[in-house]
Amino acid sequence: MPTAQVKVLRKSGKLEEALEMALQDLANDPGNMWNKRSISWVYYDYLKKNAEENDINAFIENLSHIKALKLSPDDKMLFDNLVWPITKILRDLTKEKQKAFNHLNAIFEEIKELHFTKPSKEFSILFGVLHKAFKETSKYFEVIDWCGLDNLRPEDYLSEEFNNRKMMAVAEQIFTAYAKKLSEGTPLDQFGYQRQIDKEKIHDFLPKLDQVIDDHPEYQYPSYFKVKMLMALGETEDVFSVFLPFAKQKRNDFWVWQLMSEIYKDDPEIVFNCLCKALSLSTPEEFLVKIRQRFAKILIERKMFSEAKTEINRILKIKEQKESSIPNELQQWILQPWFSETEARKNNFDLYQNHSSFAEELLFQDELEETIVVSFVNNDKKMLNFIQSKTKQGFFKYDKFLKDPQKGNILKVRFSGEPQEDFYRLATVKYSENQVSEMIRDFAGNIKIIPSGIGFLEDCFIDKNLIDYNGILDGQAIKVKAILSFNKKKNDWGWVAFKLKKAND
Repeated sequence: MPTAQVKVLRKSGKLEEALEMALQDLANDPGNMWNKRSISWVYYDYLKKNAEENDINAFIENLSHIKALKLSPDDKMLFDNLVWPITKILRDLTKEKQKAFNHLNAIFEEIKELHFTKPSKEFSILFGVLHKAFKETSKYFEVIDWCGLDNLRPEDYLSEEFNNRKMMAVAEQIFTAYAKKLSEGTPLDQFGYQRQIDKEKIHDFLPKLDQVIDDHPEYQYPSYFKVKMLMALGETEDVFSVFLPFAKQKRNDFWVWQLMSEIYKDDPEIVFNCLCKALSLSTPEEFLVKIRQRFAKILIERKMFSEAKTEINRILKIKEQKESSIPNELQQWILQPWFSETEARKNNFDLYQNHSSFAEELLFQDELEETIVVSFVNNDKKMLNFIQSKTKQGFFKYDKFLKDPQKGNILKVRFSGEPQEDFYRLATVKYSENQVSEMIRDFAGNIKIIPSGIGFLEDCFIDKNLIDYNGILDGQAIKVKAILSFNKKKNDWGWVAFKLKKAND
């Protein structure tokens, strides 16, 4: 039987003889299904050989021969086996980036008429490789639409580990890239300055993305790109509510605040606060160039020239380090009289910090804001204890929020989550404009100092160190500020002085 002989030749590695015989069989009976299958497996072996040798042109030619056979969709074994040489050659081409696009495109044009099993383990592998190969190209939508998002398997939605690192699930990668492309739009010129948003495609895709967000709340970025798509559509009404959970989770990333400034672009004060927050975070300098330039422009408009020059100088420094060109806008600023006449500041850190808390309030404005009093500060560990009432006290780290808190400061705070053994996580904090609290009380009168050196004024305890530091004598008229404190030994509440001065001071 001719097809059997072809198989024997093929298995023994005599591909040229196998191909010659298979071609003759097909010429003798072109409509014979077995002849088509026989030669298709010969081409398959050639594809494996081409992939190993990275012979792109031969690979595409042999792939076109298989396509020309117009095999039945029932020939699943061949089609599913084709995944392996195809993914091998695609991975190699992807490493070549831009110069490989023509070859990538040629391969896709051949395989898109083949009948792979969808969904299947093999097709999921092909799906993932095609995603990586085309995600930076203009053909991405066509490729992913051909693959079909509905053809992702449940396993594709699960994250994996590689070299002890947790990898993003294939489905999350694909949905994120697809949403990112939709939100950016299609460039209409070679520089990408003008873009066209496919609103119909976004509307079709949003329900699918919503399902992913609902089913996989652990995914980090789908919500972010949903916001970007809504903004691209001009549907800003629900943007903030969609973005809020994601923003809370990623609030220590600068681009969250960059996006927040875009959401509130019509409110100059919120934009200013959000950019301050973005610049306050620990971020590689090269990622902040555009934000600094935008912030500098606002500072110039506000006549804050010293601050603006500080930002411009930081941009110029990174541009010099990276040996990249200086934007025209910066060049124009540098030539203006104010730039040469103005002395830059050492940095704008205090400006960032003064406005960051107002930006943070956007994320937690729907949560309860509480008034607390600082009862103790550990400067070495950057921790402070607080009292809110007789039933609520605790402590938290303050270094990312406050510069130099003092005992007795009254703060307005929002906490994040439930405390753990009286340790609280801060969401927002600022100094209260109203420096009055039931937890603080003023005392005035004559101090009574006992032999051990401690003192009392009415029912207020005064520490020996505070008395000695201020040079206070027994019976002297004084004024003190005291904070309500719990005495563990006496198991009772009492007042403890934290500020003391002589009555005539």
